This record gives sequence, C-alpha cells and structure tokens, in this order.
Amino acid sequence: MDLPRIFTLRESSHRIHNPFNPGKLADLGRALRPTPGTRVLDLASGSGEMLCTWARDHGVTGTGVDISTVFTEKARARAAELGVADRVAFVHGDASGFVADERVDLAACVGATWIGGGVAGTVELLARSLRPGGLMLIGEPYWRKAVPDRETALGCHAGDVDDFLVLPELIERFGDLGYDVVEMVLADEDSWDRYRAAQWLNLRRWLDVHPDDELAAEVRTELDIEPVRYARYQREYLGWGVFALMAR
Repeated sequence: MDLPRIFTLRESSHRIHNPFNPGKLADLGRALRPTPGTRVLDLASGSGEMLCTWARDHGVTGTGVDISTVFTEKARARAAELGVADRVAFVHGDASGFVADERVDLAACVGATWIGGGVAGTVELLARSLRPGGLMLIGEPYWRKAVPDRETALGCHAGDVDDFLVLPELIERFGDLGYDVVEMVLADEDSWDRYRAAQWLNLRRWLDVHPDDELAAEVRTELDIEPVRYARYQREYLGWGVFALMAR
C-alpha cells in the first residue's frame, strides 16, 4: 500500500503537497486560532507540515494518516526537527477508512477528497471522528470562472466541466451538506506557481540523474506537456482553497 513513485518524485522537495505556501498555511492556523491541546486528525496528511507547524506555533496535538511511506517518514522527520514529536504522530495507512479512536476537536482532509469519493463522502468520513461543535477542514479545487469546454477541464486534470464547482456553488454545496463555512483561505497564482513549477524542477533534476530508469519516459513526457498545460489552462481556471466548516 503506497503512492506510485511518480507522485513522490514529482513532489520530492515539497513540504506542502497542495497549492499553499508556508505563509498561507500559517494564515489558516492564525485564522482558526486553535488553543493549546486542540486534538487534530489530518487525513491524507502528506509530509505533515500542517500538523507539525501548528503543534509548534499553536500547541495542537494530533495524528496524521497517509498512504505514502515516503511522505510519512518525511512527516516524522519534520516533527523531530521542530521538536514536536511528543505531540504529533504519523501513521502509514489508508486514510479512506480511518476513524479516530476518540473524537477530535478538528478533523481535516486538505486536498484529497478522493479518499471519500468526493466532497460529500469526505465530509461524512471526517464527521465520524469529530466531536460535536468541532471544526472540519476541507481542501478542494474549484473553478475560478466558468469553464468554456471539456478540453479546458481536461487541461486542468478534471474529467469534465462538472467535476468542480465555481466558488459560490462550492460554498452552497457545503451548506447543502449541513455545514456553515466559518473561514476560508484560498490559493493564489503565486502559490500555485510555487507548487506546480517546483514539480518540474524536481522531475528534471531526477531525470538528469536517472535517464535509464523505468520511469524516465513518463517523466520526459510530463516535462514536455505539463508546463504548457498549466500556463494555458490551470493558472487561469483552477482555484483551490481550504474551507473551515461547522455543523449546523
């Protein structure tokens, strides 16, 4: 049970595996104002940057669960680096079936709603671990403006135009699921650039060292295609944000 190698190669230098930069992640923490001892469950926690930095900056405790062995080890190393390994733990496992033994104050899935088969399923999964009155965090793409055709949607790695909603409709969707949106922090073009362009540098440096690897052809194709696709479609049409929800 693990992520395909291409994912960990693509984001080998990333501490944050979504279009947030450290400043936006810190902004989100400050906006939510967690008190020391706040118990957090982070599903699809990646390299653990949210849990580790919030443990350092706000005194939260918690558990992260991720299917990647590489990212889980990076998360544990980051916790040790920041001196918070006694407050946060990282579990290698399938987040799609994970429910906390004890209910938590904050349950999060920041950018991996496929673990629940979409937004609704992920909200339902997180709710199983969340105490009454707790906060839920969902990271999710949205269309920055109406998408003109399926070609544009495919260029944004969506299956079709209706895979994502525009921002007002996404917020309405959370309401339909029985939740108030009580905070949000959105990625911007610069944070998107840092996330996506760093992937290309990671891949190119890897390819230069491993030209005969079995993944070399796939990496070469991605380098040929993705920068143009990002500039033509994703940068203009694809938004992303983290939304804080409370049950009504």
